[in-house]
Amino acid sequence: MACAKVPLDELHVTEPFGPQGKERTLPALHPDRKEERCFLIFKPPPEDGTPALVEEFLEHAQFISDDLEWLLALPHDKFWCQVVFDESLQRCLDSYLRHAPRNLDLSGLSSSRAVADMQRNIHRSVFMVFLRMATHKESKENFITPAVFAEIIYNNYLFDIPKILDLCVLFGKGNSQLLHKMIENIFTQQPSYYGDLNETIPSIIQVFDSILQQCGIQSEDTGADQPLKLNANRCQTAMTMSEEEFADLVLYMCDTCTTVHSFLDIFPEACSTFKQLNFLSRLSSFYEMVVPDLEKAVKKRNFNKSLQEDMWRRVSHSRKKMVEIAHLLLQHSCLQPILEGSENVASFVEDLLQSFTAFLQEKRFLADYDEQFPIADDISLLQQAFPHLDDTRTSYLLQGVESAWECVGKKRSFPSAISSASHSAGAKSKASRDSAASQKEGAGVLGVREELRGAEAMTDTPRKGDNGAVCTMSAGELESLLYHIRELLPDLGEGFILACLEEYGYNSELVINNILEDKLSPSLDKLDRTMARPVKKELPSVLSTRSNVFNDDEFDVFNRDQLDMSRIWKGRRQGESVRATLNDKQHIEEQRARYQAYQTVVDEIPITNEPSGDRDNAFSMDDYDDEYDDTYEINQIGANDLDEEDELLNRRPFTIPQVLRTGKKAQEEEEDEEEEEEKNEAVRKDHFVQDPAVLRERAEARRAAMQSRKGYRPPPASHVVGGPKGRGQVQETVLDRRRKEANKSRGANHSRRTMADRKRNKGMIPS
Repeated sequence: MACAKVPLDELHVTEPFGPQGKERTLPALHPDRKEERCFLIFKPPPEDGTPALVEEFLEHAQFISDDLEWLLALPHDKFWCQVVFDESLQRCLDSYLRHAPRNLDLSGLSSSRAVADMQRNIHRSVFMVFLRMATHKESKENFITPAVFAEIIYNNYLFDIPKILDLCVLFGKGNSQLLHKMIENIFTQQPSYYGDLNETIPSIIQVFDSILQQCGIQSEDTGADQPLKLNANRCQTAMTMSEEEFADLVLYMCDTCTTVHSFLDIFPEACSTFKQLNFLSRLSSFYEMVVPDLEKAVKKRNFNKSLQEDMWRRVSHSRKKMVEIAHLLLQHSCLQPILEGSENVASFVEDLLQSFTAFLQEKRFLADYDEQFPIADDISLLQQAFPHLDDTRTSYLLQGVESAWECVGKKRSFPSAISSASHSAGAKSKASRDSAASQKEGAGVLGVREELRGAEAMTDTPRKGDNGAVCTMSAGELESLLYHIRELLPDLGEGFILACLEEYGYNSELVINNILEDKLSPSLDKLDRTMARPVKKELPSVLSTRSNVFNDDEFDVFNRDQLDMSRIWKGRRQGESVRATLNDKQHIEEQRARYQAYQTVVDEIPITNEPSGDRDNAFSMDDYDDEYDDTYEINQIGANDLDEEDELLNRRPFTIPQVLRTGKKAQEEEEDEEEEEEKNEAVRKDHFVQDPAVLRERAEARRAAMQSRKGYRPPPASHVVGGPKGRGQVQETVLDRRRKEANKSRGANHSRRTMADRKRNKGMIPS
């Protein structure tokens, strides 16, 4: 029997042992007191909903659920013996932390209600086991000495930093206060975890460097320290890596950012540790380098629609979480001490201003941070808390913020930072609201401008924030709120939960509180609590509603199944070759039918005694005519007539005798006579097609005769080319080259300077 008010580490128990039932005394924490029970490894729910897989998951999960319920029902000493000495239990818990679907993994939730209920039961049981493991004092009778408790959880690896991070991601929504107490107790009882956290932060920074390296981006902080790898020149980028690698990279980044944000949001005491290890500057530089490349790859690459939407949703979620991480670090390490009036306020003010100054070179990050958490409000708050603030420095920071907005090309949805800095009272109230809202789940959504609207990557839902301003909520965050509420209230329909969220500004805590306390508004009380979600009307496709001048033309691929591909080519169209043109005999086939009519030749026509009607259709022929007068056929009419003077002149033109001709004129006339004789001779011969070679020879002969008569001497052959180099040149080649060099300025554009000088000397160009 256990004694009252004795810590478990000092407690001894007496119990029967062996087949004879002899009693023995053992410490309460002893391996022999552990029950022999094998805890199964957790497997995630099936995504496709196959009946066989669903049945297998339900059977497997039922064993895990029963074992965890049995563990929670054990008394204090038995529970700790099982936790400390049962390795299968630790493997089961670790497998759940590793494979349990996160809030953003909506595809991991099966549509089966039985699967959802089973997943919910295991989720609750695992959280209760970790919560009991983190409690060293359950009651006045059941407790463990704090120093021994710290050694047990640390030496047996019941908790470590990766487990704590996963606990924050999985159980943070709706359990933030319990998780905060649990983690605070762990770090308070065992300060060695702070040392583990110091070693974990460089590993997280190394994750960022690994993502940059996989995207083909060289980090400025680590590029000079590490040697260049042999395959560095063949590194891939976000545009060239495979779809599987790109999806894994985006999931890796999203999970890392979400985990760090959940941990800092639930346990703000770790913010100072992160900031001391230069995590903030590395985060901003990582954001500036990797976010534009990933967004460009998601929009430009040829992913299928579902994958593209999922990748864009995760990249946008990562952007939001990184900005919120930076705000949490500044909020709890700089702003909060200033608001609380701590000592050395000047040092905290200087630290905050230095952080803002470091953001100035990260234009994209600075603009997104200022859009979610206006820097002008923080500066106005500093001016009230610290009157000795340098106005020149603050104006420089505000101008840098304006410059970042202009460089990014985004339009501000609120007044500029310089003008809003003057409203100090409003800024202080807004800053206090932001400080309170940052500690809640479902904080304000980052106003990220989604460029992928055309692909319907993100469906935004308008909502009202705490300050009354209308902002947007992405589909992923809305589904996360629905899942969180239905996890606690499974009997409610999604349609009823959506109506409650719209009524209370999408504040899940307020909705849950009003439902449990039955304080809903009258309009919500009238609704059916099992109401399903309204079916969203699908928008008509762009192709069905488009209006274009090219609709229904011969190249409209959206309305035609077949196109004439012979009229489509890429680049400049290649003409047909000469051989293909010569081999094309299509024109002969086209003329064949025309000339077939001339194939029938009738030499003799048989004449038969046919009726006159049939004879008219016969071939026409010249019949003999007895009345034809052939009297004048033997006479040559006009043969003996005298020729007139004009007719004689027309037959042969008048020529001047050779004796009476002068020199040049006689030569020209002789040439004209020769040409005319050649023409007459050609006419007399009446060649149908003359030989081109003969015609060229005659033309060359005529040209040579004409040049010889005129005394023309052709220029001598040029020997400018000469022989091969290195063997010397003959005298003729040297003289021809010298002559060419001296006379080459006479033609073309070689004498431009001489002619320009000539024009200038004559006053044509002003000097």
